[in-house]
Amino acid sequence: MKRRDFALTLPAAAALSSLPLVQAHAQAGKTTLTLGMTLEPPGLDPTAGAASAIAEIVQYNILETLTKINADGSVTPLLAERWELSPDLRTITFYLRKGVTFQNGEPFNAQAVKFSFERAAGEKSTNKDKRTFAAMESVRAFDDHTVVIINKEPDPDFLFYMGQATAVIVEPKSADGNNATPVGTGPYQLDQWRKGSSVALKAWPGFRNAGAIRIKRATFRFISDPAAQVAALLAGDVDAFPRVTDRSVPRFKDNPRYQVIVAGSRAKTVLAINNAHKPLNDVRVRRAISAAIDRKAVIEGAAGGYGVPIGSHYVPGAAGYVDTTGVNPYNPEKAKALLKEAGVTTPLELTLTLPPPAYARQGGEVIVSELAKVGIVAKVQNVEWAQWLSGTYKDKNYDLTIVSHVEPFDLANFTKPDYYWNYHNPKFDALFSKIKTTPNLAERNALLGEAQRMLADDAALCWLYQPQWITVANKRVKGLWTSMPIFVNDLSAVSWF
Repeated sequence: MKRRDFALTLPAAAALSSLPLVQAHAQAGKTTLTLGMTLEPPGLDPTAGAASAIAEIVQYNILETLTKINADGSVTPLLAERWELSPDLRTITFYLRKGVTFQNGEPFNAQAVKFSFERAAGEKSTNKDKRTFAAMESVRAFDDHTVVIINKEPDPDFLFYMGQATAVIVEPKSADGNNATPVGTGPYQLDQWRKGSSVALKAWPGFRNAGAIRIKRATFRFISDPAAQVAALLAGDVDAFPRVTDRSVPRFKDNPRYQVIVAGSRAKTVLAINNAHKPLNDVRVRRAISAAIDRKAVIEGAAGGYGVPIGSHYVPGAAGYVDTTGVNPYNPEKAKALLKEAGVTTPLELTLTLPPPAYARQGGEVIVSELAKVGIVAKVQNVEWAQWLSGTYKDKNYDLTIVSHVEPFDLANFTKPDYYWNYHNPKFDALFSKIKTTPNLAERNALLGEAQRMLADDAALCWLYQPQWITVANKRVKGLWTSMPIFVNDLSAVSWF
């Protein structure tokens, strides 16, 4: 190389050597973020619909609650600065933050809390946790910043429930429009919803702690196809993808540009059974279905191995958990015997309704194969999420379906007479009532164990596994949740570095 040629290369070499540093500084100053989501929500009001995708966008971002559920499952103050509980756990006094306003300029106060909870319990309410609010004997606005709630019965999990999306505080004048244009007290407000494509949020300058918010604009892109999810991440079109499909992990695990977070959860992925349909109303048939399915095979096929087998509607790590996987273990020969004992002539044809998520569609392939071995022909019906919510969840028009129940404390669903799996057991209802009215933790945990065993014995559902959720993100995004007791994308602590 000639001397002059070497000299000419020095500026270029210096530029190249400083490029990573320049990129790091540029990213550290970024104020925008694009997140991927598998499903688009049907609306943006979590008090009106059951889809968890609603809360993934609005909870803690636009709409807020009295308490906040953190990534570790703990409960801390949010719109309530503090609270007091009576010794019998029935009366809760919330002391509210002062100087907080809604995004339309209206004040946040005790009257808004009273309105929100009475609306959630009202005759026209479609809140999926309506029973929680109907169980409030009274909601009293003692003054502008003090709310006193008296529950009909004590509820040890009440403060947790008050941090869930169904308990968001809405502004009375704008509440009816929240499904399209939610108005809350949170750090973000809706900027644009491009149906079928994305939802964009922008930082709200009127937020009480606006200076601490680093992400000024966040876009949620809806990408249901697993291959397209991977492509969007690799291209940099998406900065983070919470709860991405497990099959994408090998593409990112050893790539220094990305971080892969494997998060624990309180979710339960289940093969739900319509207990009202014949012959599924026979416990022997339901037990046969459970015995026919190898949970480990489903975890491999549906979740890439990211899951823990469960035998009831509770998961390892939750207080009071007991291992019930031995109640209806994998045993195809026993499954055949149970069907014969129940007088079922095989082949038995059942419909298997599958919503869009990969865990359902891929898990469905495994379950169809497993059931076929014992003489059950599962006829697959693939439906879109809106169809599942209306036809399966609301109208109960199905035999079997696969879905993940993500709420941490949802045993109460088995006491709801109109819930989509049509399970009815007065003994379980009485046991659950006792659980709710037992303040002693050790006694309560023992009762929770009884409840888990009762559901397993009844084979109310075929429980498959506790999923482990995977987030893939740009290496320089920080503040993402590392555990997921509930499904939210809390942007308030997220930033670039």
